[in-house]
Amino acid sequence: MHTDRTSIGRVEDNTFQIGDPSVSSHHCEVQLRGGEILIRDLNSTNGSFINEVKITEQVLKPGQTLRLGQVELKLEVEGAASAPSSPSAPAKKPVDATLIIPRGVSLGDLEKGGRPPGFDSTTVFSKKKNKVNTYFIIGGIVVAIIIAALLYYAFTQASHK
Repeated sequence: MHTDRTSIGRVEDNTFQIGDPSVSSHHCEVQLRGGEILIRDLNSTNGSFINEVKITEQVLKPGQTLRLGQVELKLEVEGAASAPSSPSAPAKKPVDATLIIPRGVSLGDLEKGGRPPGFDSTTVFSKKKNKVNTYFIIGGIVVAIIIAALLYYAFTQASHK
C-alpha cells in the first residue's frame, strides 16, 4: 500500500504553510492511505476539527470541512458526491476571522505537494503588545511615588517636633 505524508503548519518547513497565527508551527499531518485521507493532529495549540468535532486522528471524507485553528479547508474531489455531515455532529458555530480558500484544496494538490495559491509565506508575525503589563508598571511607579511622598512627609513632621 502506498503512503504519502503532507505536513501542514505555520512555519516554512511544512509541505503546506498556512500563515495564520491560529495555526500551530506544525499543526497536523495529512496521510494518503490508498483511497483514504487520514488527518493526524500534531498536538496543536488550537486543535484540528473535522465538521466541528475535535480530532486527534480521523479520516477526512469528500465534502467535510477540516478546521485548523481558525482556518477552514474543505476537501472536494472532482466527480465525487459530498459526504453528508454526521447527524451526531454539533451544529456549526461561527468562527471569527476564518480564512476560507474559495476553491478549497483538491486531492490533486495534496498529491503534488508544494504550496497552493492563497497561502502567504511572506507574512511576518509581530508580537502583540501586552497593555496589562504596561498599566501594572505605571501603577507600581505611581504607588511607589505616593509611598515615598508619605515617608518624606512623615520624616519631615517627625524632625519638626
